[in-house]
Amino acid sequence: MPMFYEKSQIRYSLIAIIGILILTVLFLFVLNWIIGILVTVCLCIALFFLRKSVLEYRKEMDSYISTLSYRLKKVGEEALMEMPIGIMLIDDDFRIEWANPYITSIMNEDTLIGRDLLEIHDSLLPLFKQDSETEAVITLDDQKFKVIIKREERLLYFVDVTEQIQIEKQYEDERTALAYIFLDNYDEITQAMDDQTKSAINSKVTALLNKWAKDFGVFIKRVSSERFLAVLNEQILTKLEKSKFSILDEVREKTTIENVSLTLSIGIGTGVSSLQELGDLAQSGLDLALGRGGDQVAIKQINGKVQFYGGKTNPMEKRTRVRARVISHALKEIVTESDKVMIMGHKFPDMDAIGSSIGILKVAQANGKEGFIVLDEEAIDSGVIQLLEEVKQHSELWSWFITPDEALEIMTDETLLIILDTHKPSLVIDERLLSISEHVIVIDHHRRGEEFIKDPILVYMEPYASSTAELVTELLEYQPKPLKMNMIEATALLAGIVVDTKSFTLRTGSRTFDAASYLRGKGADTVLVHKFMKEDIENYVRRASLIQNTMIYKNGIAIAIAKDDSYFEQVTLAQTADTLLTMNNVVASFVIARRSESSISISARSLGEINVQLIMEALNGGGHLTNAATQLQDITIDDASDMLKNAIDEYLEGGTKS
Repeated sequence: MPMFYEKSQIRYSLIAIIGILILTVLFLFVLNWIIGILVTVCLCIALFFLRKSVLEYRKEMDSYISTLSYRLKKVGEEALMEMPIGIMLIDDDFRIEWANPYITSIMNEDTLIGRDLLEIHDSLLPLFKQDSETEAVITLDDQKFKVIIKREERLLYFVDVTEQIQIEKQYEDERTALAYIFLDNYDEITQAMDDQTKSAINSKVTALLNKWAKDFGVFIKRVSSERFLAVLNEQILTKLEKSKFSILDEVREKTTIENVSLTLSIGIGTGVSSLQELGDLAQSGLDLALGRGGDQVAIKQINGKVQFYGGKTNPMEKRTRVRARVISHALKEIVTESDKVMIMGHKFPDMDAIGSSIGILKVAQANGKEGFIVLDEEAIDSGVIQLLEEVKQHSELWSWFITPDEALEIMTDETLLIILDTHKPSLVIDERLLSISEHVIVIDHHRRGEEFIKDPILVYMEPYASSTAELVTELLEYQPKPLKMNMIEATALLAGIVVDTKSFTLRTGSRTFDAASYLRGKGADTVLVHKFMKEDIENYVRRASLIQNTMIYKNGIAIAIAKDDSYFEQVTLAQTADTLLTMNNVVASFVIARRSESSISISARSLGEINVQLIMEALNGGGHLTNAATQLQDITIDDASDMLKNAIDEYLEGGTKS
């Protein structure tokens, strides 16, 4: 083609020259006819050679086009018949009209003509009928093919992508992951040991971790007395997930000293190539695992997704009076710097949320600041109605309860917002208050979940505590100024502790009794607490109807399932789950019932042997090791039951992801 381009340029140039010569000849004829004749002869000679060149050009062009057409036809035939790309034409009945030899040889057939498309692969026909998908990857004879669909032409292309997928998988498998391994309670266990015993426990833990690392191909290095750094890849991480991180159980079981075991928390960063980002993700995962009580693994990806493994044991109490005192003084400083304090619990607040809110109100008042408790009376738990009725009898205390709209009107840039008994933005009474507040404090006793309030200035989360009311009571004890509490205020806090501990039977430590003793000394009325917890006969009968439909699923797990056309309040479900725990041989209980036409709730309780929080997190819920719940939308009771059983099975197999 370059040759023809050059010749065309020459011809155009000659035409231009001839045009100029003709004009010149006419001009010369006017000046001198002899010179004009000579120039005309020269012009004729030039025209002769020009014509000869054009004829040669046409001849060469015809020859080139003929050769090119032949080559294109030959290439097209070879492409259809010999290139390693499968081509298939189908008719209106989705039968194969024609297929090239390549795809025929892949199928190990002499011919594919007349075969139904479903016989080739069961996903081809549905893909062809869809309007959205134009490409898909299928497996034929252990090879991966990308299928390109041309619906108008009823044409399918099959491109072998086996090697590409293998390379992609190899890349994914070899991507680096980073892990921080932390000995949760190392200081608590070793602080009273002599050097020889401490050295022995260190050697045992190091040996266990080194063997585990060697078995799975992990590089591990101890960087401090209680922290290890591990480097692995995605392929190794997949194997560890399949093993449900058995190292957690192994360390716990083989490091028992005087009935106390060391436990591990592991934070893993994955899904990004930057080592610095991997380190940040690993640290964030470790913080999340520790915030949930330790003895578990948190795998965190760059998109924020987190997977949890372990967390089956009740966390050891690691709170200290020192931390409570430090937090109490920090709270005092923040309160005094604010113009007022807004206090807000979770949606449908329970006894713990209301009681702890009243306790924080006393902190604000003790430091000379106005405090307001945000409450939506149209959305409250029926279990707190009697408490609120009693509070309304004390007009001075009730005057500090306001609605969310009233709170929005009086909030300023200097107002402090304190969130109690939850750390999830989606669960607070009114998210609008969170969005406009620049100063937020979170106080909670639940294990930390993926969702968390953004940028709080102070966080006091203790999953080892029985209740938020217990935490707030300790903060009250360490306020610098002496606190004056009346009977109803102390009773509300005590009621929060009693309800969350099931009358001091679950999640109850020595600090729980210390807090209860302090409140009793401030005038808390235990008889009034008992009155708050009473229920009417109608609710008792409804609860009995749920218990009547109870089955023992496996391993002492009781599941009560309500009828699909019945509706129950959340408190009734919780009470039913608590009642089931009192039955012989029941170690965990789940109650499934409708809250509304589109919403189904599951309330879960356990005695500590089974971590119901992990099971509920698998269903997008959450809570505590012995107390958790979830809500499911737009499904039937039977579907909810199947989902719960699958989550229980996954947990009992060795771990639960969320």
